[in-house]
Amino acid sequence: MIHGFDLENDLVCEGIIGDGCGGGRIFLVKDDALFAYDPQTDSSMLLLEDVLNAVRISKKSCLITIECKSETICFDLSSLSKVWKYSLVKK
Repeated sequence: MIHGFDLENDLVCEGIIGDGCGGGRIFLVKDDALFAYDPQTDSSMLLLEDVLNAVRISKKSCLITIECKSETICFDLSSLSKVWKYSLVKK
């Protein structure tokens, strides 16, 4: 547990200092939304809504990947925007 967040939870990941964007912050999916928590200011920021049925999140450099039951979403921390979404449901 770091700052009350369980880093073993698949919907929580830590930004590593020196790994690009978001170093030192904790990223989590809660209530169908992606949030960033900054332990230095003890504040949270809403990054992305409509994250439905999330299974796990991961971070590498400035990109957060959110794996959901029916899609995978990639969120770019440098532009604070969704850069791609891949649907896993065949039409």
